[in-house]
Amino acid sequence: MRDPALRREGKAVTATQWASAVLCNGLGRYEEAYTAAERGAEHPQELGGPFIRSLVELVEAAVRSGRPARAAGAARELDELAQVSGTDWALGTSAGARAQVSEGPVAETLYREAIDRLGRTEVRMTLARSRLLYGEWLRRENRRVDAREHLGIAYEMLSRMGAEAFAERARRELQATGETVRRRTAEARATLTAQEAQIARLAGDGLTNPEIGAQLFISPHTVEWHLRKVFAKLGIASRKQISTTLLRSTA
Repeated sequence: MRDPALRREGKAVTATQWASAVLCNGLGRYEEAYTAAERGAEHPQELGGPFIRSLVELVEAAVRSGRPARAAGAARELDELAQVSGTDWALGTSAGARAQVSEGPVAETLYREAIDRLGRTEVRMTLARSRLLYGEWLRRENRRVDAREHLGIAYEMLSRMGAEAFAERARRELQATGETVRRRTAEARATLTAQEAQIARLAGDGLTNPEIGAQLFISPHTVEWHLRKVFAKLGIASRKQISTTLLRSTA
């Protein structure tokens, strides 16, 4: 067992490298992410959380930087730790890592397992990133409609959390499927009146104009008039785009 002071220092170094790897993975700077994650994963397992999270980043960075063997090794190491832990977060994270080094139906099954398990946890960032990875995989498989669903959810979640780098990655992937997504900005949201924002949220939740009107005690015609203004202000063309553009985070 290490000296306690050395362990604290090691944890600090590992946490710093992990944070750098997360940032670089979000920005698509995978070589830098790989270097940081590899350094973060150099320390022994006694370092706990930062070490395990560095392995997670290492898998993604290694895959994206063309190091499949290293990615597979890190995924196996992560899975061994997950089996010992047995928590939904650990097993879900492991499934997501193994999905990235798998192909075809096996990869899809693992992505779905990751999303299912992580959906039972409160670690929303990990869930959102799993949605992003699955959506990216679906797009590469030319399943654009399926990809849009998961990329849209990922974009919404990541934007809400302020994870701008990953949100932008999701936005670019959505664009690659043919979906037009405006960057979420405070300025765009600020231009909506309180009633416009309320109507937009309800429309994004799938309510029809008559249903929205009944809730707000206004006519369907008035709802439509407000929605046209929402579309113009947010730069969208249909109500199907509201949930991913407005993200239901305005009040």
